[in-house]
Amino acid sequence: MNTETRSISEISRRATQILFKEMGIVETIRFLNQFSVGRGDYTKEREKWLGDISLDDAISQIKAGKDKT
Repeated sequence: MNTETRSISEISRRATQILFKEMGIVETIRFLNQFSVGRGDYTKEREKWLGDISLDDAISQIKAGKDKT
């Protein structure tokens, strides 16, 4: 077991090399892309979508939507 402390950048570099070797470049890039940082402010956007809806109201709306299907 290796107990040497490495920087995050070194760990990332080594992990990427291993992924390239084991999975190939295309699959590695697809894998890494799922961790990209999004844009915007989710909290502010969510407030626009939901407003001041209570948990009970949200549950009721979900149930009402399921009843329609």
